[in-house]
Amino acid sequence: MAGDPRPAAPSGGRPSARALIGGGLAVLGAGAAASAAALAYGHLVELNRFHVRRETLPVLPPGSPDVRVLHLSDLHMIPGQRRKVDFVRGLAALEPDAVINTGDNFSHLESLPWLLEALDPLLDLPGAYVPGSNCYFAPKPKNPARYLWLHTGGERRREDPAAVLPFREMHAAFDSRGWRGLVNTTGELTVRGVRLDLSGVDDPHLGYDRHPGFAPAADRAAGSAADQPSGTPAGRDARTSADRAGAPPSVRVGVAHAPYLRTLRRFAEDGAEVVFAGHTHGGQICLPGGRALVSNCDLPPSRAKGVSHDEGVPVQISAGLGTSRFAPVRLFCPPEAVLVTLTARPSDESAPSRSHPSR
Repeated sequence: MAGDPRPAAPSGGRPSARALIGGGLAVLGAGAAASAAALAYGHLVELNRFHVRRETLPVLPPGSPDVRVLHLSDLHMIPGQRRKVDFVRGLAALEPDAVINTGDNFSHLESLPWLLEALDPLLDLPGAYVPGSNCYFAPKPKNPARYLWLHTGGERRREDPAAVLPFREMHAAFDSRGWRGLVNTTGELTVRGVRLDLSGVDDPHLGYDRHPGFAPAADRAAGSAADQPSGTPAGRDARTSADRAGAPPSVRVGVAHAPYLRTLRRFAEDGAEVVFAGHTHGGQICLPGGRALVSNCDLPPSRAKGVSHDEGVPVQISAGLGTSRFAPVRLFCPPEAVLVTLTARPSDESAPSRSHPSR
């Protein structure tokens, strides 16, 4: 209207509340759709994108032949997982010299036949194993995201008879094929003329671990090293001299399911020269590039998969081959088996010595 003193409303005025709400819902919807797509990919694709990671660790005495160790962990077997069974059976084609299984083999009460079918070709090889919590107890339904913020380790679980897994039958099957059970005890494997002196613990995640140290027999076999504390420089020098005198070269190997810091440090104190563990699933749901957000124990997430070092000792942690059946998803963290080649140290490099005596 002519003469109207009011200014005209600007054409680009403030958005209405309805427009703001609509835009916000669109953003939330897009985020939800992206999350749903990522989870669908993690369940349908990455969960079954099995692969082999390869590592080389120079931990054997100079002049030793290479020893190829296949590290398996966290199979979390479920009846019907044919692709996983076929992948694990096919690992025999890698021709490893020995197998180390670091536990959590089950995710279902009826999965023992599937597990034994998967492992059958590998049970013909020298091997050793330790249990994890999901060798003893079946998993329970829970919010999968709970894994990202709640730390539940170090507590003993009350045994529910309805949830107890067939771990005794599994151990008996492994033992009958010659694998060494390392449930808070020591063992020994000799492959390609190299002796693996093994020390294993029951699951630290449940608080079942009781460290046995390393067997005195290992030192006796190394001659004069028997007279020296195993974790001291003198003990290591004696072992090296014994190796040169004709005793088989040897390496001390710690084996555990869950890589709690107390466990790794105790292995180091006992004189371990390499440690194998699992449990972390590599973080399972990771950021791009495989950057873990959690380790499901007190280990820093940056160490949830691969080789790191604790007290100078190389620690090989597997991201595992499975998940709980109630959280069947992986993201930026595909399931893996690990082929670890233990090779000789250079002749001018001695084993790392630590001042802690063996307990």
